[in-house]
Amino acid sequence: MALEITDSNNLNYLNGDKPVVIDFWAPWCGPCKAIGPVIEELAHEYEDQAVIGKCNVDENTDLPAQYGIRSIPTIIFFKNGEVVDKQVGAATKSALADKIKALF
Repeated sequence: MALEITDSNNLNYLNGDKPVVIDFWAPWCGPCKAIGPVIEELAHEYEDQAVIGKCNVDENTDLPAQYGIRSIPTIIFFKNGEVVDKQVGAATKSALADKIKALF
């Protein structure tokens, strides 16, 4: 299951030794709803290799602002706490999996 990433707990994950993937989303966003199950599947498939979480932009404003999130869904890929890739808009599971594999 994808972790809930918030303004207050994000550093716990970003400062860890695993790559991190954060899906910035909102419950009213159609494309976010479409990609949500894919994020959950990827979180399960990569649970031992990467931290995969979701950040609700309606409930958390600091983290999206910090990373310049202007449209959702936006998925940011981190390695060693640094942004290394970004996907704006919905994408296929295989495209997202390829971006996750590139983090290793």
